[in-house]
Amino acid sequence: MAIASNPTRPTISVALCTYNGEAYLSTQLQSLLTQSQLPDELIVCDDDSTDQTRIILEKFAADAPFPVQIIRNTTRLGYNKNFEKALSLCSGDLIFICDQDDYWLPEKIATLSAYLIQHPETELVFSNAVIADANLNDTGRLFWDTVRFTTPIRERWRRGEAMEVLLDGNRVMGCASALRRRLLTLLLPIPALPNYIYDGWLGLIAAAKGTIDFYEKPLIRYRTHEKQQVGTRPPEAGKAVRLKDRFSRPHAEKLEPLVNKHRELNDLYNEVRQRIPARTPGTEQFERRLHHYARRSTMPTGRLLRLGPVVRELLAGNYHRYADQEANHYAPYLAALGDLVE
Repeated sequence: MAIASNPTRPTISVALCTYNGEAYLSTQLQSLLTQSQLPDELIVCDDDSTDQTRIILEKFAADAPFPVQIIRNTTRLGYNKNFEKALSLCSGDLIFICDQDDYWLPEKIATLSAYLIQHPETELVFSNAVIADANLNDTGRLFWDTVRFTTPIRERWRRGEAMEVLLDGNRVMGCASALRRRLLTLLLPIPALPNYIYDGWLGLIAAAKGTIDFYEKPLIRYRTHEKQQVGTRPPEAGKAVRLKDRFSRPHAEKLEPLVNKHRELNDLYNEVRQRIPARTPGTEQFERRLHHYARRSTMPTGRLLRLGPVVRELLAGNYHRYADQEANHYAPYLAALGDLVE
């Protein structure tokens, strides 16, 4: 049942996905009860749990001071499609995404709701988070430090480069986000994309529209534990290439990671443009990156023929723009040199 809108304030939905979450779910539910601004509804999609999760949810729903709708998936969907389903069932003007194992600070809903009210052009806002251990003890780390959303990167974002930042790596954590329900028409359905989960997709679409922003302070304790499906573990490092091998390996082998990178970007770009057909500053940033990797992945075999494309990309600043943010000053020049001579 849809909740009635109040003209003086937007209505609030919380979208919670659960799966065998009995160990930590009660703590998360309790943190919803202690919010300084309570939600107007809680939508729960349980992905066919086999433990006590549904019993915990039903007991909570019986006493909650707001409506709770519990939907059980008879076929397991996985976290991407389960969140898609939960989001689609929300009727509030603003939607807060909720994981089963975190803890919301009491001011979370009130703070992000006020932010969206004060910034009517923003359709998605996300906060920082305190990284906690399995017992919710503060580890002394913040989520943004883990995903390298550092002060210089946030300055790039403020200069209008949100899409550039997100294409370097996702910084948007769903459980620290709030969005306007009207954005769902573009977000859903969530496409199946390699290396992307639902919150990365949400961030890209809002960045393409130019309607995404961040809130500096942490508003949740993000619990880390062995059973979580998505966490802060760093990706596995790729195979290292020795310096002496760089000049003896086949040119096609050198190009292979660039070809894969271009293919991945192109698939992602096509998905975004299906939802955002008009050109925007965000899609233009995406196109510039796509063209850079198209050029790098198709460098001709003859070294002299590579000189022009390499120099043009270097003068355009693209080797610097797409270098790893923690690389040293020489990294862009070494990448250009590699494209020229390897």
